[in-house]
Amino acid sequence: MATVMAMSSFAGAAVFPAGRFGARSLPALGRRAFVVRAQTEKPSTPAPKPSPSIWDALAFSGPAPERINGRLAMVGFVTALAVEAGRGDGLLSQLGSSTGQAWFVYTVAVLSVASLVPLLQGESAEGRAGAIMNANAELWNGRFAMLGLVALAATEILTGAPFVNI
Repeated sequence: MATVMAMSSFAGAAVFPAGRFGARSLPALGRRAFVVRAQTEKPSTPAPKPSPSIWDALAFSGPAPERINGRLAMVGFVTALAVEAGRGDGLLSQLGSSTGQAWFVYTVAVLSVASLVPLLQGESAEGRAGAIMNANAELWNGRFAMLGLVALAATEILTGAPFVNI
């Protein structure tokens, strides 16, 4: 038994058996034809963010300055305490020696480049964050290390002796 399917603008789709009603009994005004086209959709991938320029990364409100300063402060605070404990030299005497200045310049150069390269490639610290060590924790640790360096220098200036007295 054959069926006829038509689309009317008023009634929607209607299916009539061909035996009872002929195709002529359908209203001629509202006939429409459907065309179905199948296309494969390309998977939507997010557009890669453009890599920031060096000046965008180093801007005052950019991602690099506080992060680089914090990383340098963390390394400097631990190193200053280790040298004080090992040799008895205070923070200010370490900075006054030529060896201390050379290590300072070398550390600044290496950590700055190591911090800038991922930023210039479009990566962010938030994207690499883990459960415990996240980007926010790194910023706070860096801030406390900066305060620690200031406290070490202030203690040495006020007391005239290194913080760690062995």
